Amino acid sequence: MPQQSTIIKNAVMLIIKVIKTEPEYLKALKAVDAIFNAKPDTPEGDQLELLTLIIEQYENRHYPISAPDPIEAIKFRMEQTGMTISELGEVLGYRSRASEILSRKRRLTLPMIRNLSNKLHIPAEVLLQDYKLA
Repeated sequence: MPQQSTIIKNAVMLIIKVIKTEPEYLKALKAVDAIFNAKPDTPEGDQLELLTLIIEQYENRHYPISAPDPIEAIKFRMEQTGMTISELGEVLGYRSRASEILSRKRRLTLPMIRNLSNKLHIPAEVLLQDYKLA
């Protein structure tokens, strides 16, 4: 016969449900904090995995993170990699276009987007977004 604590732990695992309110979200975060170091393939590890999935779903619905502006994404990646405007021009295929793109005087073309995505590893869906020109 299983011990009472095992039965209670298993019962707690069955209570995990979709998070619909902010208090439920905060309660789920506290529960994750309590079992954060649980080992995989254990009851606590399974519980942790389920909790993180429902927390992620709630956060995606209630705290969406919009994709960055394409030009800001390029500038950020340039800063991360120490890339110069001249080097960006080589990636774009047009050395003279780099400053025009960065100053928002010219739009990115599809070949430029392909090159940026492939060489700088910026997701194409970020680069394809519409943005304002100067």
